[in-house]
Amino acid sequence: MRDAFIRQLTILAKADPRITLLTGDLGFAVFDEFRRTLPDRFINVGVAEQNLAAIATGMALEGHVAFTYSIGNFPTLRCLEQLRNDACYHKANVKTVAIGGGFSYGNLGFSHHATEDLAILRALPGMTVVAPADLWETEQATIALAGSEGCAYLRLDKSNAGRTERPGERFELGKSRRLRDGDGLTLIGCGGIVADLMAAADTLGLEGIECRVISHHTLTSVDGEAVRDAAGQTEGIVTVEEHGIKGGLAGAISEFCMEADVRPRRFRRLGLRDEFATVVGGQDFLRQRYGMGRKAIVEAARAILASR
Repeated sequence: MRDAFIRQLTILAKADPRITLLTGDLGFAVFDEFRRTLPDRFINVGVAEQNLAAIATGMALEGHVAFTYSIGNFPTLRCLEQLRNDACYHKANVKTVAIGGGFSYGNLGFSHHATEDLAILRALPGMTVVAPADLWETEQATIALAGSEGCAYLRLDKSNAGRTERPGERFELGKSRRLRDGDGLTLIGCGGIVADLMAAADTLGLEGIECRVISHHTLTSVDGEAVRDAAGQTEGIVTVEEHGIKGGLAGAISEFCMEADVRPRRFRRLGLRDEFATVVGGQDFLRQRYGMGRKAIVEAARAILASR
């Protein structure tokens, strides 16, 4: 996802002189092409995320489309006050990009686990939050956010679901994508963990359980039509996110269902349950350890359907 993002951003920046990239002392080899071709629009502010957000806001208020880049929680939680008071309050064109969503940096411990970012950023007024599932969604989200007004958060993952686009498909912020059809259950996910949803659906398909899989990449705008269809046409909804179950994808879907009087037959949330990950390990290991990987999804689906 990181490479897909910077490749697309470089293309956009060559055509749009407003686009500027600011980094928190990270990503140099990845940014070589951007720095070489657009040196006046590449700024390294150092390990100073509050400055990163504040400088980006100032540049945005002067007409730039300012992309900031760092890992995990650093461009989001460490500078949350600057994002809230400076960028969001002034509706500035600041696009915060974090590589390392969820357990991407699982081996570095919980300080590098981005497992509350979606909920916290989603709570900021005017902030668009996007967690793409695959490389195509990453490219398209970069285009969409560069062309949209206001603040945005693009959460990139170490893992991804490959390329899932169909010929002629259009990407739209707030519009989910149905990656697999079925009427057994609907699995709704965001981010790279959608690859696990697809794998789990394949396993369940061998058992005669055909699951619908939806990539709900935009967290700040629920695709009501897709959720209504899932509630009415399948046996239930399971949300899966590499994140806490409070305030992220599950929160967004739950809030929509309550307010729109949409009642899935069954509803389950898979993700961290009011805890930090206290062990370290690779991304797949931690997904399984905390009950959100493909095996956990399969087991949850079987249990839900067995309770009918």
